[in-house]
Amino acid sequence: MTVEYFLLVCDDVPHDVVLTDPGARVIDVAQAIRRLTGLSLWRSKVLATQAPAVILNNVPEEAAAAAVSALRDAGAEAETRERSEWSS
Repeated sequence: MTVEYFLLVCDDVPHDVVLTDPGARVIDVAQAIRRLTGLSLWRSKVLATQAPAVILNNVPEEAAAAAVSALRDAGAEAETRERSEWSS
């Protein structure tokens, strides 16, 4: 008996939003993180200063792109990273 494995490809691959650099306007970036995550302003500022940091986990591609856009508008550098089931 042979065992076969199949990798299912779908359009709904989850993404992570990663803050790579908060830039010069850390408070503006912290406020953007607060709006995106619902964290307190203090926690958002701590997260912003610990870059690179994952801001959002396992979100749809459209939501990740919108979050990256909001962070970039606040003066930060951010990116989306596609998650796969094989990554840890």
